[in-house]
Amino acid sequence: MKVIDLTHTIEANMPVFPGTERPILEQANTIEKDGFKETLLTMFSHTGTHMDAPAHIFKDGKTLDAYDAQYLTGKGLVVDCSGKGEGEVIVPEDLEPYINKIEKADYVLFNTGWTRFWGQDSYYGKFPCLHMDTVKLLIKKNIRGIGLDVISLDPMEDTNLSNHKEALGKGLLIIENLCNLEELNGKEFTLCLMPLKFKDSDGAPTRVIAITEG
Repeated sequence: MKVIDLTHTIEANMPVFPGTERPILEQANTIEKDGFKETLLTMFSHTGTHMDAPAHIFKDGKTLDAYDAQYLTGKGLVVDCSGKGEGEVIVPEDLEPYINKIEKADYVLFNTGWTRFWGQDSYYGKFPCLHMDTVKLLIKKNIRGIGLDVISLDPMEDTNLSNHKEALGKGLLIIENLCNLEELNGKEFTLCLMPLKFKDSDGAPTRVIAITEG
């Protein structure tokens, strides 16, 4: 068994969605003064590697804390789109080699290779994005969620969040800012999603791991 961490570390100068404040990690108590160390964390619910629930977009949408751990654990599949260039679109035809595996998957993750720009201004650039038809195709396959190694399911210029609305509106979960997906290309694995569990969450920072047989 091998466990692969697909999660970026939360730190003060990490990339965040434009307009969102970066997390603050403040030393609240120290061993020297208090006899123990404790950190005060201040951050938005969609910081770092995180999940979006329907409540992120829809007023009466299901909140992330309403999903049980069983639902958040399932069979994962990585679609390798690392050959896509800047601003290229992931179309339904790109999924054709994976269709049979998608039929059996719970969560489909897209490896665009964009994580190589993590920490750089380029990370906010024209990353490869899913075409709306690709989102609709995945919805028809009755998967539980879509994951990506980019900052959003939508291109930065789409302020309407069209892909978000389509996916979340049909009950899919979204996982953004993943990393290390290249280690899972061509492998079968169990995906474990462990979002911070707080009341009525529209989304949450999430520890994401994949478990393979070797």
